[in-house]
Amino acid sequence: MRLLGLDVGEKTIGVAVSDAMGWTAQGVTVIRRTSKEKDYAALKDLVEEYAVEKFVVGLPIRTDGSFGPEADKIREFGRELEREFRLPVEYWDERYSTAAAERILLEGDVSRAKRRLVIDKVAAALILQAYLDRKQ
Repeated sequence: MRLLGLDVGEKTIGVAVSDAMGWTAQGVTVIRRTSKEKDYAALKDLVEEYAVEKFVVGLPIRTDGSFGPEADKIREFGRELEREFRLPVEYWDERYSTAAAERILLEGDVSRAKRRLVIDKVAAALILQAYLDRKQ
């Protein structure tokens, strides 16, 4: 079963996909958000291309474990995904995923300009990989 991992932000959506066996995650793209219709069209293309059966969406949980307004927005986005695509949505704690992605890119000596272009898909891959590791 292929899963699509999403790191949803105000300006971008980082996207990762699992392999067919559900063992590994790989970042595939960053969707620059312009409108809901264009966001969904881009996601639809990816769902079809990879034959996705489930979304895993990063949920911003505060360090004390509580949910804030950001988490409410993400859960609403998830409900919209379920309605639009008729696919299940699961949430995964995304705390520190962007910081971890930044650290990985810094260790890989990726330039600042390049980091800005790929950090969201690396964060999406980290979210999805953590989900896959926990489910195995």
